[in-house]
Amino acid sequence: MLYSCKLKGACNLPVICNKKINTAGTSNADVPLAEPGMYQLDITLRRGQSLAARDRGGTSDPYVKFKIGRKEVFRSKIIHKNLNPVWEEKACLLVDHLREPLYIKVFDYDFGLQDDFMGSAFLDLTQLELNRPTDVTLTLKDPHYPDHDLGIILLSVILTPKEGEHVFQTQSLRLSDVHRKSHLWRGIVSITLIEGRDLKAMDSNGLSDPYVKFRLGHQKYKSKIMPKTLNPQWREQFDFHLYEERGGIIDITAWDKDAGKRDDFIGRCQIDLSALSREQTHKLELQLEEGEGHLVLLVTLTASATVSISDLSVNSLEDRKEREEILKRYSPLRIFHNLKDVGFLQVKVIRAEGLMAADVTGKSDPFCVVELNNDRLLTHTVYKNLNPEWNKVFTFNIKDIHSVLEVTVYDEDRDRSADFLGKVAIPLLSIQNGEQKAYVLKNKQLTGPTKGVIYLEIDVIFNAVKASLRTLIPKEQKYIEEENRLSKQLLLRNFIRTKRCVMVLVNAAYYVNSCFDWDSPPRSLAAFVLFLFVVWNFELYMIPLVLLLLLTWNYFLIISGKDNRQRDTVVEDMLEDEEEEDDKDDKDSEKKGFINKIYAIQEVCISVQNILDEVASFGERIKNTFNWTVPFLSWLAIVALCAFTVILYFIPLRYIVLVWGINKFTKKLRNPYAIDNNELLDFLSRVPSDVQVVQYQELKPDPSHSPCKRKKNNLG
Repeated sequence: MLYSCKLKGACNLPVICNKKINTAGTSNADVPLAEPGMYQLDITLRRGQSLAARDRGGTSDPYVKFKIGRKEVFRSKIIHKNLNPVWEEKACLLVDHLREPLYIKVFDYDFGLQDDFMGSAFLDLTQLELNRPTDVTLTLKDPHYPDHDLGIILLSVILTPKEGEHVFQTQSLRLSDVHRKSHLWRGIVSITLIEGRDLKAMDSNGLSDPYVKFRLGHQKYKSKIMPKTLNPQWREQFDFHLYEERGGIIDITAWDKDAGKRDDFIGRCQIDLSALSREQTHKLELQLEEGEGHLVLLVTLTASATVSISDLSVNSLEDRKEREEILKRYSPLRIFHNLKDVGFLQVKVIRAEGLMAADVTGKSDPFCVVELNNDRLLTHTVYKNLNPEWNKVFTFNIKDIHSVLEVTVYDEDRDRSADFLGKVAIPLLSIQNGEQKAYVLKNKQLTGPTKGVIYLEIDVIFNAVKASLRTLIPKEQKYIEEENRLSKQLLLRNFIRTKRCVMVLVNAAYYVNSCFDWDSPPRSLAAFVLFLFVVWNFELYMIPLVLLLLLTWNYFLIISGKDNRQRDTVVEDMLEDEEEEDDKDDKDSEKKGFINKIYAIQEVCISVQNILDEVASFGERIKNTFNWTVPFLSWLAIVALCAFTVILYFIPLRYIVLVWGINKFTKKLRNPYAIDNNELLDFLSRVPSDVQVVQYQELKPDPSHSPCKRKKNNLG
């Protein structure tokens, strides 16, 4: 039965009318409003007809949002360049009560820009008949222009009663689609951006500063900027998760970077993944629409690795047969079998205690998000509870053993986005297998404690040789990254960190100069003798040998109890100050200073801020390698330095340089699309900086925050 009518009121939005329908189903119009979680609403989004044109070409790229009580509960895929789109998508929603109507909003997708509104409607759930499929036609309207004809949306809906225990399935209603569907992805799309050809000149000098944006659903990547060229060579790789069985559309746009004003649009193109065969690399030369030039890409679709979520009773590692299979899969004998599959991670999210009360009732509705690089899974929500029990098991495939597991607790909020309750970041190499631990929850900056602890049990199984080899290739980029913002405190912190690294070199230069000046005759005499001995007997292999001796010296200092590693309280204090500044900025967001009003200056300051961070991080990573901050990486450095020492001792330098030069000159001939990388920099990128060391530090639980103790105190 197809029916619709218009609600007379201020909004002029369509709604299902309350008309008598002769059916076998039971109407819920007179039924008392239900308790939370009592109804399941199954919706099939069929199609749209005669939708509004929002693009210059007279078409639109429509997608649909469903909202209940201002909370987005479903978002459809995008249908490109179509005013009569066919979706045929299904959504299963649990409805707390029937007072809140279902809002349907249609938008035109604009990559890189704000999406255009195409109309809205709402569905009165109290007028639906229980247990009966119903076809619905909704007329789209714009509240600001009620006379405009914006087309119609066709749905099929069925409302069925549900038991209250199933309310936990609503856990997917308050995060982005990335969080909501992350445990359903079916494959990986690997894109290598090779180059651009004959791009459009956007600057007055006849050149451009091009970069490329990629988008698949809510996954976004941005390439590096190539200055002053119309034929850029990027050689960058990005991995997307593929959620749809049939593939999907990757939107690609090229832009020209302009400091001080809005970036110029160069052109766009798309990749229809459903047209590409799997387990095969495709070389694509894509013509840019609405612009000039081509982009050259390599695209590979591969089957997904195992990423799953289950109840505590379903445990892969406790099943003897499955555990043996996993151990065999990562045994030393399978070194060269799928180098990207480094290891297996199992995370048991058991419970949390003493969480922060985020609601006015003095309770919270906590749920947990578990993240490893771009893999994200989440638990169900435990309502009205500060000591929730989830008892969920998450499994991930490890592609980089230097990854950091992030577990974040949120409070589900019906009227707005989820509230942050606490977070922990755990490097995989610091995990003790099979040990149930209470982790103190930290603030967003991971610098200090917040209220509550979370109990986790984590197991990591990996192949050490594969992990070592993967250390020498670029890290996986995250497609969800916070945008850089200008922060006075962050700029000061990065300046101080950089200054400290530079002062190490300055002090070393002063020390050497003091030897020349004979400030201390015994020290200068010893330095002079050492200089004569080293120069007279110098061989190239001595360079890695000295670094090897330094690593060994620090190792023996640590095991003898004379640890020379100092906790970086300066960085920790700076991070806490930055957090206070963030809170102040949130409260005084309307009071923007002069620096925030001048975009060009802000861009320059952000660039300086990031450069200082990179320089400081580089120096700190070198220091932390020799300080054995991450023993796995320090041992790997020892193995590499031993190999270099032996090679330089037995092989003449000219042969080594000859092999290096032949490899460099023939690399592009052997593999034209190889991504350039520097193994040393890739290695150092895995070593944490001092800021990350502070963020990854495990805090000790505070006995005064124990829930049991609080309860006793309250009784007294």
